[in-house]
Amino acid sequence: MPESEPHPEMPAPPALTDQDIYEAMREIQGYLDITPGDFKEIFLLAYKHALERLRRAVRAGDLMTREVVAVSPEAPLPDVAKIMGDHGVSGVPVVDSENRVLGVISEKDFISRMATGGSKNFMSVLAECLQVKKCLALPMREQKAADLMSSPPLTVGLDTPLWEIARLFTENNINRAPVTDAAGRLLGMVSRGDLIRVSTQGP
Repeated sequence: MPESEPHPEMPAPPALTDQDIYEAMREIQGYLDITPGDFKEIFLLAYKHALERLRRAVRAGDLMTREVVAVSPEAPLPDVAKIMGDHGVSGVPVVDSENRVLGVISEKDFISRMATGGSKNFMSVLAECLQVKKCLALPMREQKAADLMSSPPLTVGLDTPLWEIARLFTENNINRAPVTDAAGRLLGMVSRGDLIRVSTQGP
């Protein structure tokens, strides 16, 4: 991706009114030989350059959550669902005995497995549940994490830049990705929320 190309994960600059500009100029002591139009153009250019600098500088290692809840491929799906609920997370990596990432399980995976009519969102599945006399999740009671996980996993490295993570999320319609070392071992987790946070508040 060219570095000058705008990215959907980055927030748009705020809409400035002339009154906003006049008030800002009043707060600067001394004489300013600049028009409101010039002020706005400088602001927008500075904002663009700041976002480009952020995209180039911030890496997965700067963003990631290091304390990650993970499950084994043999974990029963009821246990996986409970772990996700207890920790308030919408996805977990599946790792082997050497902490190598084998796959990822998300809420979307559970919803997709429960849906029988091609429904892919929670409300459609809920509506279906309310219309039938049995729980749509029951067939998953005997299954394990390996049966549901998305594999091979989409992962990033410590040095993967912010813009590349954002592109991975957008192109694959995912909200999180494990951060791994060269051997595929889990180091952390980066989420869409992390990208939004750093793009609005800084690293």
